[in-house]
Amino acid sequence: MKSLAISLIAILLICSCQQKKIKNTENSDASLKDTIDKEAIPFPEELVKFETYTENPVFKGTGETTWDQNIRERGYILKEDEIYHMWYTGVNSENEPLALGYATSTDGISWKRYSDKPIFNDSWTEDMMVIKVDDTYQMFAEGKGDIAHRLSSKNRINWEDHGSLDIRTTNGDPLSEGAYGTPTVWRENNLWYLFYERGDLGIWLATSEDLNIWTNVQDDPVIAMGPENYDQYGVAVNQIIKYKGWYYAYYHSTAFKDWHEWSTNVAASKDLIHWTKYDENPIMGENKSSGILVPDGDKFRLYTMHDKVELHYPVGETTN
Repeated sequence: MKSLAISLIAILLICSCQQKKIKNTENSDASLKDTIDKEAIPFPEELVKFETYTENPVFKGTGETTWDQNIRERGYILKEDEIYHMWYTGVNSENEPLALGYATSTDGISWKRYSDKPIFNDSWTEDMMVIKVDDTYQMFAEGKGDIAHRLSSKNRINWEDHGSLDIRTTNGDPLSEGAYGTPTVWRENNLWYLFYERGDLGIWLATSEDLNIWTNVQDDPVIAMGPENYDQYGVAVNQIIKYKGWYYAYYHSTAFKDWHEWSTNVAASKDLIHWTKYDENPIMGENKSSGILVPDGDKFRLYTMHDKVELHYPVGETTN
C-alpha cells in the first residue's frame, strides 16, 4: 500500500509539472501573439510617398463639344506588355448617359484616344475598375443611380454588360434599397472580393464564387468613416493591391460635409477584413483623388483621376 501511495504521488507530481509546462507554453504563445499584434503595420515608402509630375495633367477632357468634353469619377489604368491601357468616363451633359472611353500610351504620359467616339454607351457606365482573369477583362462600374454593374471583354474595347450586381446581406437577404457604388474587386484562391460603398458612408465587403451572387462578409463596413478628420464625411475604395504579404486599399475620402474636396488615402490589412489606416493620410490632397497605383519597374506610379488624370512619381524619381 505504501509503495502504491508513493507511485500515486509521483504520478500526480508528473501531471502537475506537465500542466505547468503547458500553461507556461500557452502564456508564452499569448505573449508572442501580443508582441506580433503590437508590431507596426508596414506602409513602405514606395507605396505612400509620391511627388507630383510638373507637366500635369497627362490626360483630360477635350474641352470641346465632344462626348468626352469632360471626364469624371474614377478611371482605371492597366499596364500590359509595356503598354498603358486606360478606361475613362466621358460626359458633356449631366443629363446624358455617361459613356466609356479608352486610350493607350507607351510611356504613361502621352495618351492617344482609341476613337473620337465612346467604346461603350449602351448603359450608364462610370467610376469603373478593370481586372483581367485568364483571358477575360472584367469591369466593375457604377450605373445610373450609383448601382454597381459588371461588364466583360476579350479585347479591352468591345464590352458586354451583365447587369447590376446582386449583393446580399450575411443572412442572404437582398440589400436595402439605395445606392451601392464604386465597386472595387480583388480575386484570390478562386474567390472574388467586392468592396463597395453606400452613399460614400462606409466601405463594405462581399464575396462571390461565381460572379452572380455576392454575400456580405459582415453587415457593417470594413472601413468606416473617421474618426480622423480627413475621412469623416465620405470614403470609397479605388483599388486593392497585395505587396509583400499585406493588402493595401487605396481609397478616396473627404473632410468636408459638402464634399467639395477629396483626397487619396491608404489602409493596410492581412485578411481583407480588418484594416488599419496610414497615420500620415492623406497621401494626396486638394482633389487629387481616385488614386490608382500602376507598377513601374520595381516601384509604382500613382495616378489620380478625378476630374483630370495626374501623374505622381515615387519620391526621389524625376518629375520632369
